Amino acid sequence: MTKPPATGTPALAELRNNIDRIDEAMHRLLMERGEIIDRLIAVKNTQEVGSAFRPAREADMMRRLVQRHHGILPLDTVESIWRVIISTFTHVQAPFAVHADLSAGDALMRDSARFHFGFTVPFIVHTGASGVVAAVSESKGDLGLVPAFAAPHAGAWWTALEFESAPRIIARLPFLERADHPAALPVFVVSRVAPDAMVTETEVWSLHVTGFGPDVGRAASLHGAPIAVPDPMLDDGTALLISVPAGGRIADIQAALVKAGAKVHSSALVGSHATRYTVPAATK
Repeated sequence: MTKPPATGTPALAELRNNIDRIDEAMHRLLMERGEIIDRLIAVKNTQEVGSAFRPAREADMMRRLVQRHHGILPLDTVESIWRVIISTFTHVQAPFAVHADLSAGDALMRDSARFHFGFTVPFIVHTGASGVVAAVSESKGDLGLVPAFAAPHAGAWWTALEFESAPRIIARLPFLERADHPAALPVFVVSRVAPDAMVTETEVWSLHVTGFGPDVGRAASLHGAPIAVPDPMLDDGTALLISVPAGGRIADIQAALVKAGAKVHSSALVGSHATRYTVPAATK
């Protein structure tokens, strides 16, 4: 004979009803968010506010998400859900596509794109970072995903971002840093974003130098992990992409390179992004 549930223990049907209630509430909230976005679109048609992308706001949202998260639901799931919600509603406001350089690996880049932008946003593949930058440059609001390291045959793709009218590096993914991230490929996001929407915690600079030897490389590495490739514009030249963390100064990095034996011919700010957020071990 089946024993009745212990006193105070909810019945299975009651638990399932609660799950259904929560699912319906989440769906209604998403639809309500859509209604607000619809009103936002109407406002943007009458006010000049620039691109729909807001890197600074997104970084703040993701930090707050981690800070309030607890329980058995994996943070990976929560992060992906929120990223897809943000990207999808941004796409509803102003349709865009994601252009991705697959030269560092098809599966890894697709995992990163789908984790962060979902399946609603069109995904356009390129073999080479230069093609991604060119496509974004010709668009009104597309995103470009480029490996944040020296990929084979990539060249100094970031020099195309040095011009005033060019797009910029606006983010580095994954934003939430942890060793077991399911979309761990480090990528830069390139796009056109309104200046007031940028987050400037970490600046990204393009440098053209000569005399880049082991000592100069070590000096540059003290300030992070720069990307260094041959510079076709200079004899025996090197093109560098250097990230300057919050509180740092590009002038100090240039001085260190010169002290180590390099000559800096030019430098240009090519973007900025949020400081990566290291997820506390207890939250993972």
